[in-house]
Amino acid sequence: MTVTPEFLRRLAKAAAGETLPRFRQPHDIINKLAGGFDPVTEGDREAERAIRALIDGEFPDHGILGEEFGSHNLPNRHCWVIDPIDGTRAFISGLPLWGTLVGLLEDGDAVAGMMSQPFTGELFYATSGSAHYEGPGGPRVLKTRDTTELADATLCTTTPSLFLDDARMRYDRVEAAVRLARYGTDCYAYSMLAAGQVDLVVETGLQPYDIVALIPIIEAAGGVITTLDGGAAEDGGFIVAAATAKLHATAIEMLND
Repeated sequence: MTVTPEFLRRLAKAAAGETLPRFRQPHDIINKLAGGFDPVTEGDREAERAIRALIDGEFPDHGILGEEFGSHNLPNRHCWVIDPIDGTRAFISGLPLWGTLVGLLEDGDAVAGMMSQPFTGELFYATSGSAHYEGPGGPRVLKTRDTTELADATLCTTTPSLFLDDARMRYDRVEAAVRLARYGTDCYAYSMLAAGQVDLVVETGLQPYDIVALIPIIEAAGGVITTLDGGAAEDGGFIVAAATAKLHATAIEMLND
């Protein structure tokens, strides 16, 4: 099926109506994780409700998987995967490094997706095999850089502390090999990879709602995104995304060594 840019814009607008009025405002924060900190806010929940309502109205036969309200009408050939605020820690800290993620799976493959950052007025999306940006500076087609060597690459990860035991040692080896590393970027890092601003994103412990929306954007922009073992990224886990196939292969080899 074809997802129109107009529908993705409607989803972004509906979510922004719930997130923007709550950004940089006092929050009632609920911690979802015993023995740790996994925050959720009213903005997360209300944005997901708004997104679900639009999807139900447009595609009532489709399934939905959302971070906050779980699954509906699954299993299903078509499944919408929602993270209403990816980067909730940034959101509650007043940092604009968060976004709304909505992706569509068709027979298990990510075929369309969007990342909306309403505070900066940016929308990154992919549908029908092409990736686009709308926002400050005007619309344009997204394209990754042609970086092939780690020594020339900019690397992003949310935080190295997510890599445990020997995985941390292997991640540190990659970070030591790149030109520049930046932290705390969540979904924004993948969007910047598609936009040709960074070259490599390495993350672990991801859920489907963290990554499904971003897969079509990166692939349509010319990038490569897989799990650590080179498999499909739709189920999350340990994810490696790169601007070029050669850079991806080099990072995968180093991370598996």
